[in-house]
Parts: sequence; C-alpha cells; structure tokens
Amino acid sequence: MRNKTQKLKIMTILGTRPEIIRLSCILPKMDKYFKHIIVYTSQSYSQQLSTVFFKDLKLRKPDFVLDVKSETLGGLLGNILKQAEEAILKEKPDALLVLGDTNSALSAIIAKRMKIPIFHMEAGNRSFDDNVPEEINRRIVDHISDYNLAYTENSRRYLIAEGIHPGNIYVTGSPLTEVFEVFIKDIEKSKILLNLKLKEKEYFVVSIHREENVDNPAHLKELFNSLNYLANKYRFPVIVSYHPRAKKRLSLLNLKLSPLIKLHEPFGFFDYNNLQKNALCVLSDSGSIPEESAIFNFRAIQVRVSSERPEAFDAGSIILTGFNKDTIVSAVELVVNQERSGEIPEIPEGYKLKNVSSKVVKLIMGLSSIRKYHNN
Repeated sequence: MRNKTQKLKIMTILGTRPEIIRLSCILPKMDKYFKHIIVYTSQSYSQQLSTVFFKDLKLRKPDFVLDVKSETLGGLLGNILKQAEEAILKEKPDALLVLGDTNSALSAIIAKRMKIPIFHMEAGNRSFDDNVPEEINRRIVDHISDYNLAYTENSRRYLIAEGIHPGNIYVTGSPLTEVFEVFIKDIEKSKILLNLKLKEKEYFVVSIHREENVDNPAHLKELFNSLNYLANKYRFPVIVSYHPRAKKRLSLLNLKLSPLIKLHEPFGFFDYNNLQKNALCVLSDSGSIPEESAIFNFRAIQVRVSSERPEAFDAGSIILTGFNKDTIVSAVELVVNQERSGEIPEIPEGYKLKNVSSKVVKLIMGLSSIRKYHNN
C-alpha cells in the first residue's frame, strides 16, 4: 500500500468580486495540489451577487465566510483582522495567498505577526496617488509580504525602487488573460444584448464605483453631464452599472438625465463582459479596465485622475481622462473613430503571458516547501 504524501496547507483570503474573478483559474489548482482553505470576508456590498460569482465561475464554496461589515472603516478593518486571525489560528496554514489591494488583503498583517509566509499577487501596482484608498493598502501588503508576485516588469521595478529585495519578486503576468480564455464561450453565450434590446457597437457602457469618485459631487456631476452629451450626440443607449452608493449620491444632485441613459444594478460576470466586448466604448473608473480592454480588445477610457497600470498607457491601449466634460467627450470621439477605422490597439507584454495559474501554484509549492522544511 502506497503511503500518502502530506500536502502543504495553503490559505487564500479574498473578499471582493474582482478577487474572485482574478483567482478563478488559480483556486481550483490550489484545491488540487494543496490542502487548500478559502476564507471569504464577504467585503462586497452584495453578498448574494458575490455568491453567484462563485457559482458562475465554477468555484466551490469557501471554507470560511466571515461577516466583517461595519458602518466605519475602523470597524471593518477590525472585523477583518479579528476574524481572519481566528481562521488562521484554527487552520495553522503553511502559507497565505492574498491578491490585490482590498481591505481583505490586509489580513496579511496577522499572518506576518504569526511568521506565516505571505504570497501577494498583483504586487507592485502603484498610482502614486494617496487619494486612492487602495494605494495605502497595496504598499502595506507589498512591504510585509515574503513573496511578491507582480503582473509586469513595471511593477517589479517599482518594488525594487522601494527597497524590496529583487530575489523575492516574481513576474507572473496578469491572471485575467487566462480567465478570459477559459470563460470566453460563456461570455459569448450571454443573452444580455437581447434582453436589453441592444445592438453591437451601438451603445455605451459606464461603470462608476470608486470611493474617491462616487463621494465627490463635482466628479459625478461632470461625468453625467458628459453622458447626457454623448447620448444626445450619438443617439445610442448609455448603460450605467452603478454601485448603490453612487445611486444615492446621484439622487442628491437632482440631475436631469437623458432618457437614453439607463441605470442598472451590477451585472454578473458573463453579462457584463459581453456588454463591454460589444460596446462602442466603455467608460469606467475600474482599476482593471486597462487590462480588460487590452486583453479583450474593446475600446475604453478610464475616468480617473491616476492609474496603477502604466503599461496600458505605454501601449496606447486606453485613455485616462479625469472628470472634465470636454476631455471625456473628446476621448470618446477619439476611440470611436479608432474603432470605426479598424485600428487594432497594442496589447502590453505583461498581459500576453500565459498559464498564470500554473506559475502561481508552482511558486507557492516550491517556496513554501523550502520555508517549511529547510529554513526552520
């Protein structure tokens, strides 16, 4: 009878839909090769929609579902750290994996104090803008992590410039490329255009959710004035996917919106990406829109004043506009003309890398084993 090998115990902590999406090809491989513990902090405002994301992306249920919601930032962070600590103490993992710059990623602080090795995906992203709450989170997690898994060479350079040892930085590429490859058929099967009575390349998609934008009345007003102008100029529907907080803030402005502007609660993963893929132009303040538009080859502008993905701007695959109406309108006109002329945007090198999930699993397996069996 063969003896069973003892698998490493790895814990992954995540809390938002973007994390679920980016980890969707990695989590199943973690389940296969490790004793894998998934901790979901349910940080998103809609736990029901996040649960749908787990199901749609063919992911198993988390081992721990935390209840961290709070009316205050201090309460939220306190709940994340306290409940993450309880899960870590119970499971005693050999290593922790976190992704990105969300509040859930700050659970790495607990692992650091317990001397548990930390792997941080999406390391080295920098907007150099402290008005962006995530900028603070990502700096903290990068500097306490044992192994930083960057998407691009840009990110590696930023980490080295901040004094992080080059030997602890690995460039894996963006996981979104693999995610889109795996789920492209499901995205293309979506009936969302039919359901909303839309025609390909004859509508706009808008997503607005960032705290620094939603909570700024001047930004919201300028954006929706821009959308009114675009709706009237192109006579196309404008589909706005809004965060509940954005809807509340918008109602306080008492703006008169064009009947072509349609407000919708957030869509599921397949529906939303089908909408983006077939839109004439996407306007979004999402941090990942530069990646999504380059990888999935659709036209987009990023409605922010800073961005943490300079490689997309180096390649000219997206425009950063800020919240000036004239700039937004001009940027849309530019990308629409590019779309209609058939110009193909360049894809940044870091977004072309394949098999990111396998790279991540191999790095975790090798480096965690060395730490566990040879460095004690």
